[in-house]
Amino acid sequence: MRVRDPIHGTLAVSDEEKAVIDSRFFQRLRHVRQLGFGELAFPGATHTRHAHALGAMHVASRLFDVVADRAALSLRTRERFRASVRLAMLCHDLGHMPLSHASESIAPARELLKLPAWIGGKGAQASHEDFTVRILLDSSLTPLVRERYGSLGVQPEHVVALITAQDPPSGSPFVDAGADWSPLLRALVSGELDADRMDYLRRDAYYSGVSYGNFDHQWLVGSVTAVPFEGRYALTLQHKGVWAFENFLLARLHMFLAVYYHHTATCFDHMLLRFYESGAYDLPASADAYLERDDVHLWTALRASHDPWAQQIVRRKPYRLLVETHDFANDPKDLALDSRLREAGVDFFRLRSSGVLSKYFKRRDEVFPLLVLEPEVGRLSRIEDYTPLYRRFSDVVGVSRVFCRPDQLDAARRIVAS
Repeated sequence: MRVRDPIHGTLAVSDEEKAVIDSRFFQRLRHVRQLGFGELAFPGATHTRHAHALGAMHVASRLFDVVADRAALSLRTRERFRASVRLAMLCHDLGHMPLSHASESIAPARELLKLPAWIGGKGAQASHEDFTVRILLDSSLTPLVRERYGSLGVQPEHVVALITAQDPPSGSPFVDAGADWSPLLRALVSGELDADRMDYLRRDAYYSGVSYGNFDHQWLVGSVTAVPFEGRYALTLQHKGVWAFENFLLARLHMFLAVYYHHTATCFDHMLLRFYESGAYDLPASADAYLERDDVHLWTALRASHDPWAQQIVRRKPYRLLVETHDFANDPKDLALDSRLREAGVDFFRLRSSGVLSKYFKRRDEVFPLLVLEPEVGRLSRIEDYTPLYRRFSDVVGVSRVFCRPDQLDAARRIVAS
């Protein structure tokens, strides 16, 4: 089967992949928007996680093929590794929650999903990744994957191992000639230079109508290779591709500030959280029941609700942006402004939309590094030691904002100006 995609052109889909795509779990992603409330700020951003998953699968195989062409893998092993990576990217968002990341606030207790003991994870509440694992290992999709991929030597546990970076009890399923390829394959699925980011940055920029997410993807993809490192294979960037990687980092930074943290989207995310406080909507732990929970289901619940926050969301009546800064500390000026607004009876809330673009620095001892190869001098370096720009991404980025009730905007502005 072939699929036409506006970002990558024609995408080839195998019969095994088509069977997964036709499943109810994957078709659910047709009704989960990639950017949630983003379309309220960028009208064209109505694309779905269904399209993103297909694109990410395509990018993953492009990356893998470049790496495999430069490595000594047997044909059978290469086919198995490739199928595993493509399937992991196809399925990586199966458990994504409806409409917004804010929906994770109402996720059920993690223990209710009854995940296998070998699956890592932290926190009492389930994450969207936990739901992905549950769907892959304990749903009607599980026997389908076993049946369709069994001849390729691929099992659901292998896919989960790539998505979660946890080995099943039997050990790494990605060993070839005594060397473990798991770190490299996992890096293609979720890492500093993964297929997920390489698709969603370009896709989100395209549908949002902005240029920030564009980067030299062809040169970047062509610059990856595999290098043995501490008995395992690591994803490695040839030094001539480092500037393209820096371009990729900057694209992600600018997309966060311009699109993902746009004040309209973050305001509606907060309003949705306030609606969830009513307890009128929940997420079930059952994989089959979870199938119903998509954007359509949630919007239907919002429209039927008499909760004031739900009605404001449905009628597109957000709180208005009053102040925006890039200061994340509890500045005395912020505290003083909040106090003056409260004294004047202004209905407001303060949001800090922030995140760390690279979590590698806090997890340096837990994750395999992205390496840079200088073949002319036979030197191998960690990416953070090669380019100082990469270290910039260990810092928090985002914005701090104050929103107020629309009918109080003029009065609130006078207070800010005083």
